[in-house]
This record gives sequence, C-alpha cells and structure tokens, in this order.
Amino acid sequence: MSFATPTERLRTPASAAVPGWTDRLSQRTDRFLIRLRHWEYWPFSVVYFPVLLYYGWLALKARSWFFFSASNPGIESGGMLGESKMDILNRIDASYKPKTLFFQQPTINTMLDQLLLADCWFPVVVKPDRGERGWRVEKIHSVAELTAYLNETPKDLALIVQEYVDEPLEMGVFYYRMPGQPTGTVSSIVVKEFLSVVGDGKSTMLELLRRNPRARLQLPALIERYGERLAHVPEPGETPVLEPIGNHCRGTKFLDGNHLITPELVAVFDRISQSVDGFYYGRYDLRCRSIEELLRGQTIRILELNGAGAEPAHIYQPGSSIWTAWRVLLRHWQVLYAISRANHQRGVSYMTFREARTIYRRIQRDKATRPS
Repeated sequence: MSFATPTERLRTPASAAVPGWTDRLSQRTDRFLIRLRHWEYWPFSVVYFPVLLYYGWLALKARSWFFFSASNPGIESGGMLGESKMDILNRIDASYKPKTLFFQQPTINTMLDQLLLADCWFPVVVKPDRGERGWRVEKIHSVAELTAYLNETPKDLALIVQEYVDEPLEMGVFYYRMPGQPTGTVSSIVVKEFLSVVGDGKSTMLELLRRNPRARLQLPALIERYGERLAHVPEPGETPVLEPIGNHCRGTKFLDGNHLITPELVAVFDRISQSVDGFYYGRYDLRCRSIEELLRGQTIRILELNGAGAEPAHIYQPGSSIWTAWRVLLRHWQVLYAISRANHQRGVSYMTFREARTIYRRIQRDKATRPS
C-alpha cells in the first residue's frame, strides 16, 4: 500500500491536531518515559561520555586531537565531520551504486533535465550532500513533490538525487582493514526495520500508532506529515510503512545482524573496499534483495559510505545493554586509533587546527541556513 507522500501537509483531524493541554502534557510525559527507559534514545552526550574520555586519552597518545582524520586518507576529515557524500560515492565502483546525480546549485529545471538524461525518474531519494541524522532526506514521488522540497530547502544547498532502490533489505555493514593488509574485518551488521504498523481491520492508523512506543515518539511529525490519512483503517495483516528512510532518529528499528557475518561476507566487502581509494574504516549503508545474494555480492546498492564518524549501529538493538554498547564503541575507537596511527606512519598527515576550523565554520554556516 502506498500510504502517503512525504512532502504533503494535509489538514489533520481535530482530535489529533488540537489536543487539550492535559493531553499534550500526558503525551510529553509518555515520550519522556519511553526515552528514559530505553537508552537508545538517550542524548548523544550521555551515551558517548565514556567514549569522549577515551578519545581524549587516544588523542594524547597520538599527540593530535584530529588523529582520526588519517583513518581514511581519501575522505575529508577521515569522514568524521563535514565530508561530501558525493565525493565518497564517486570512489565506489558503479556496479554497487544506484544511479546518483549531484546538483551544486539545484533548480527544478536542471534537476528534471538531468534526471531525464540519466534515465532516472520518480520515485527518487533526495538528500543534502553534507548533512547528518537524516536531515532533509526524503523519498520524492513526483515533480510537484520535488518542487515543494526545493521550496523548503536553502537555495545554496548542494543536493544528491538517487534512484529509489526498491529492494526489501536495508542494512548497515561496518568494515575496517589495517593499511597494507589484503583482508579486513566486518565487525557489525545492522538490519533496519522501517517504522510501520500492522492493521487489524478495526483500528485507525492513529490508534495503531498510539499503541506502538516507537511510533509514539514520532507521533507529532507523523500527524503533521500524514494528517487525515491517519483516519484510514488498514485491513487485517496490512502493514503500511510510515517512514521510508532508514534512520534511527526517524523511527527505524535497528536490529543486531551480527549472526550474518561469515567469511563469504567479509570477502565481498574486501572486494568492494579495496577498490575504494583511501578507505579503511567505516560503515556501508545499503539495500539488497536477499542475504543469499548479499553473500554472493549481487544486487548490492550502496546508498552511503560513512567514515570515521560511523557507528557500529547493531548496538541499538532494542533491549541491548548500554554496557555492551560502550564496550563495542570503545573497541571500535581503539581500531580507529590503530588504523590512523598506521596511516600516519606511512606518511598521512593529521588534520591541522586551521583545517578543522575551516570545516567547523562551514558546518556552522550551513546550519545557519536551515529553516528553524
């Protein structure tokens, strides 16, 4: 079922749009308690506090606060901050990517012309070339939606447009390899389960959402996005997907898929990674048709490759321990340090304060142009 389009803003039902103050307070309290009981929703500063302490120790040992920048010499800042997604995608073999177009100064006419020339048409996924945490990433179904997207986007924001990959599995595969070594390690696999509800033939979408703790955290945004469509009653067993973008902060459930790690899988990502110049550490976000084809290196479509700033996202498996997450994160930072030091000894310079300041100012300037 095609439930709704992401750029539509429809009038919401009165019961959903204008709740009383007691209802609003109850909803806020409910969302607060859900976040409190599940560490996967805790603030970044809380989850990463032990990691930041360890990072300080590693920086002292490396004698550089920016040692991580040497982890991936082919990626700006090693992929920790401010890097161009398109620059990274250009390093990946075309057989593993969806059709991808880059627009430095996007306008509706130039985008449509290029889409036609590339034989790439709707639906497509549009996202900023530089951005994080799913900001402005949208599945776009039509010219009207693309026009609306551009109208709500800063005019000077460079954009990437990818053909929508309609394969059933979306995953994140974390891979690293020591410089000079022919083989690497797949250390984490996360399987993404998109935010959805299961119809019972009696309840409205809104009622089903309110029974789902993960969906309740997204409820204000879902009400704004879907409006009166939430009054729809799905048939028994019908499973409408409410968020097609596989981002944790937009309601996607991250499941531990480490049982899928095999020598065959490592060989596939050795082959992919060795052709990516200057890459040693990071996470592939991809879609594929089946685990069997993934193990054969077939129907893999890499949507993004994240470098030093990537997480082994299987730690966000619901119910997993924060202590386990900290252990995994610290181990990966130890690997990041080892790879960075090895590359530095091979002649790769660490990022300087001046270079870091330039990137930081660019990020702050980009953030200042975002609509509030």
